[in-house]
Amino acid sequence: MSLAARHLEARGIPTLCLGSALDILHAGAPPRSIFVDYPLGHSTGKPFDPADQTRIVRAALQAFEQMATPGDILRLDAHWPDDTWRAAAASTRGLDTRMPRDTSPQYQTEEDRRLAETG
Repeated sequence: MSLAARHLEARGIPTLCLGSALDILHAGAPPRSIFVDYPLGHSTGKPFDPADQTRIVRAALQAFEQMATPGDILRLDAHWPDDTWRAAAASTRGLDTRMPRDTSPQYQTEEDRRLAETG
């Protein structure tokens, strides 16, 4: 995301990165970014909360007017309803619930399978 933003900015296209991982925003150093202190995957607002989502998107758009120094990170005043997500996000002992990758061919239909297997 940061590399794409820097590439576009170098060609005169303004960008803004919206993220929930402050360390990644610092490391990626996009030209301008907004940090939302929400769980990962929720940078644009709380699920099923259009008012919160609208507020965050509006703040992001207004940041184009406010942010003048390249590399600045604006910290949005946003609060998740509870902090229980922080412990899990900071833990290095999390349970990996991902399933092993299925390497067998997958087909949408039996016709797709037949066509692929007959070459």
